[in-house]
Amino acid sequence: MIRILGLDVSKSSVSACLLTEKPEVPRQFYYECPFNFFSANAQGIKQLLELKPDIAIMEPTGVNYSKLWGTHLARAGVEVRLVGHKELKNYRANHLALPDKDDDADALALACYYFDYQLDQRRFIQIRDRYIVRIRELVLRLAHLNRVQSPIINRARQDLAWQFPEVAQVKSRRGEAGLAPLLWGWLAEIRKSTRYDRLYSETVGLGITDTVREHAKRICNLQREEHGIEGELRELLADSRFDAYRVVFKKFGFGERVQAVLISQIYPIEGFLDANGKPEVRILKGRNSKKPTKRHLSLRRFQKALGEAPSMEQSGDKKKTKVVGGSDLCRKSLWQWVYTRIEPKRVRLKNEIGKSLGEQLDAEKTAGRPMRLVRNRIAAKAARLLFRELVKALTNCLE
Repeated sequence: MIRILGLDVSKSSVSACLLTEKPEVPRQFYYECPFNFFSANAQGIKQLLELKPDIAIMEPTGVNYSKLWGTHLARAGVEVRLVGHKELKNYRANHLALPDKDDDADALALACYYFDYQLDQRRFIQIRDRYIVRIRELVLRLAHLNRVQSPIINRARQDLAWQFPEVAQVKSRRGEAGLAPLLWGWLAEIRKSTRYDRLYSETVGLGITDTVREHAKRICNLQREEHGIEGELRELLADSRFDAYRVVFKKFGFGERVQAVLISQIYPIEGFLDANGKPEVRILKGRNSKKPTKRHLSLRRFQKALGEAPSMEQSGDKKKTKVVGGSDLCRKSLWQWVYTRIEPKRVRLKNEIGKSLGEQLDAEKTAGRPMRLVRNRIAAKAARLLFRELVKALTNCLE
């Protein structure tokens, strides 16, 4: 008899529901089930493992919260499967008709979800190997450091506008081997610069305060941490399993950060293909035309993973399209790539990919369409081209 554990993870605890079969009336069972509650400490982990589950079903509740419980379960030999937030929400409300969302209802829904979909692997989020898990942790850390730095840099520049206005808008970048950016290093008094010494001696500003120097030290420390993370990412991406992916990425002019973000989301490409390792295409009747229509299911899954799959919403006579689900980090990375590598003609990619995307961008821009919409369309098209290139390079099965 298989023991299935539904586990709803909170910041410092979990709600657990252990089932050996799906209850006939889940809504009634909800009021009778002996749910377990465990705290995130040694005693809680011990009590959880004493339930002796065979399979644990969880949501990917952040890198930090679910990682603790998932790791201890995996070490104890328990198979861990993840269910997407949107999928669980729909299943809990529409299939089980459980009461309003709470931790116990989620735990019960997660356990029931396994019994209904255990044979359909696509119903579960892919559990990545340790390389991919680590890459994802690092790209999320880089994104966090970027968010932390921005307000500090902005505050420092605002103060420099009256303390040392001659350098308030200087763009200072990290040097080789992780050397602190010259401006911030000089302000933090950890780097020397005769140029800044001279400018400061002639400044019309009111003088640098200790607050700005402390800001500069924080910026240098964050930049140093970024350099260390980038070094580890570089080593991970150098693994031979990613060689073919990086060859394709080079055609698109993706930098190392964008490559890491993409790898963390799409590796392996076979996860998007059918059982024969080919793009899944089905002929279905069109909803409006009623004619046979090709549905590129693998491509759609790939686009959704990158946050570039638009969904149609209709209410009465109103129709609108918006992007739902997928990786916000991927979507942002692709948008920034369009902004820096496709939109500026002087640095645009000098190949068929750059030409195709650039011509469409220029045409839509000339037509007066909003640039936000244009960039989003180009990013979506780039995702489609990327899928085709990856499939062609890695499987040799694209028609």
